[in-house]
Amino acid sequence: MGDVNSSYVSDHTKWINDQLEKNPEWVEDQKVGRALWWDKKQDVQTTAVNADSKVPQKPYPYDVNFYTE
Repeated sequence: MGDVNSSYVSDHTKWINDQLEKNPEWVEDQKVGRALWWDKKQDVQTTAVNADSKVPQKPYPYDVNFYTE
C-alpha cells in the first residue's frame, strides 16, 4: 500500500469548522441537545419491562400478499 495523505480536509469539514468558529455557542447547544435525547442513565427494571413488552414483527410487513394468520 502507498502512503496515505492524512492532511486532506473535505469541503464539508472545512465548512463545519468555519461555522463553529463563527458560532462558538453551537458547541454548548450540541451538548445540551445530546444530554436531552441521548445521555440518560439506564434503569435495569425499565429496560426489562420495555424488552418484555415488544410485539413480534411479521417477517416482511410491507408485502400486502403475505398473511400468516
